[in-house]
Amino acid sequence: MTARIYVPRDAAALALGADRVARALAAEAQSRSLDIVIVRNGSRGMHWLEPLVEVETAGGRIAYGPVKASDVPGLLDAGLLEGKGHPLCLGATEEIPFLKNQTRLTFARCGVIDPVSLDDYKAHGGLKGLEKAIAMAPLDVVKEVTDSGLRGRGGAGFPTGIKWKTVHDAPGAQKYIVCNADEGDSGTFADRMIMEGDPFVLIEGMAIAGLATGATKGYVYTRSEYPHAIAVMNEAVAAARAAGVLGPSVLGSGKAFDMEIRVGAGAYVCGEETALLNSLEGKRGIVRAKPPLPALQGFLGRPTVVNNVISLASVPIIMDKGAAYYRDFGMGRSRGTIPIQIAGNVKQGGLYETAFGLTLGEIVDEIGGGTASGRPVRAVQVGGPLGAYFPRALFDTPFDYEAFAAKDGLIGHAGITVFDDTVDMLKQARFAMEFCAVESCGKCTPCRIGSTRGVETADKIAQGIEPEKNRDLLADLCNTMKFGSLCALGGFTPYPVMSAMTHFPEDFSPAPIVEAAE
Repeated sequence: MTARIYVPRDAAALALGADRVARALAAEAQSRSLDIVIVRNGSRGMHWLEPLVEVETAGGRIAYGPVKASDVPGLLDAGLLEGKGHPLCLGATEEIPFLKNQTRLTFARCGVIDPVSLDDYKAHGGLKGLEKAIAMAPLDVVKEVTDSGLRGRGGAGFPTGIKWKTVHDAPGAQKYIVCNADEGDSGTFADRMIMEGDPFVLIEGMAIAGLATGATKGYVYTRSEYPHAIAVMNEAVAAARAAGVLGPSVLGSGKAFDMEIRVGAGAYVCGEETALLNSLEGKRGIVRAKPPLPALQGFLGRPTVVNNVISLASVPIIMDKGAAYYRDFGMGRSRGTIPIQIAGNVKQGGLYETAFGLTLGEIVDEIGGGTASGRPVRAVQVGGPLGAYFPRALFDTPFDYEAFAAKDGLIGHAGITVFDDTVDMLKQARFAMEFCAVESCGKCTPCRIGSTRGVETADKIAQGIEPEKNRDLLADLCNTMKFGSLCALGGFTPYPVMSAMTHFPEDFSPAPIVEAAE
């Protein structure tokens, strides 16, 4: 009987030696005449256990990890193919607490299936949402997405259905679906994990969006730093086209939708939708003034849906299970699930999909397990490099768009970066300004000049030069950037700076330099 062994091809697992493990398994199998099939799946998202090797048994999949190539002979000796015990054995994969306690809707297949096997995708419920969408009127599909409460998972939190309705209603012979896969926030990897681990769910979501809005062409815009995701997406698009999921007649419906992958050079500002569209058109990636909105005049001046990867990848389950099913998860105006990416100085880093509503403290202390260093958590940045720093006093804040906004924070792309008590918050504030200065497209003065002056002012505070005056100046710069910048890069940079100044004021009052007595 052939044994199926799963070794991830996800970039995180590859960085930790997954290819070496796969090669060692293949070599040992050949030398021992073992009948095995190695499936290169996506990651389950438990990064501290990567490479996570799984074997399929009669009782389900058994996990081992983290596995090194040198562990392979011992694992086989111990009975890996039968799922037997070993110091690296973690038991049934689905019973690992980090995974068991999740609510996996968007990521239900990630780490489970062969990412480039359409048959595997369909065997695990794939294409059901698209099949239902084909049988519905476009406006009914839009209504289903609207009623689900799905909001943009890229950071803005704008209702997805309203954007689709605007594009549906806009006049135009040609409309487009553009997937924003330019995942530039530090500590975020959900988009990459979907593209590498379950690309067909993104393809299906984009096809549904096309049918709903009358768009016949789609583009996935991602960054050159994602070579593995690009390769998997291209392979999956080709497979979908060959099977009739994409093309002139989607699943034989007579309705056309096709798509392709486009690669940018990795400018952070191209994560902003209008800069992305400029780059997609072959222009310099700088922000456009709005209006007009991309929904009315987007790619090549035509009506365009611009959605994040996770927004589009959430659509198939909404269409399959219904709006009410998806809306039943979450709290307030934040409905459904959110893939939280836990990174930084944390014991159990990885991706955790759950319904909105967990507190920040539960996520950091219980799910993340506290710091990897063992020292106390001092600050947590939520929402990437433009997100606010939250102190432990705010750890009772529920993970919800409005709850975070009420505390002068933002969920953004749901990346969480943990810091212990050795962090210098003045340096973190300076880093935010420096990051903005480096990544600014230069189009607007508040962002271009304000960030540069912000770095200079932070340096003066660190040097003890008129600290009170320079703290006031830094706050004034933040106010100008927040309300005067054209896009969120300059507009959100004040969040990390002001939160650091507000919650950690002691780091902005350096001890005076005492000259040594002669």
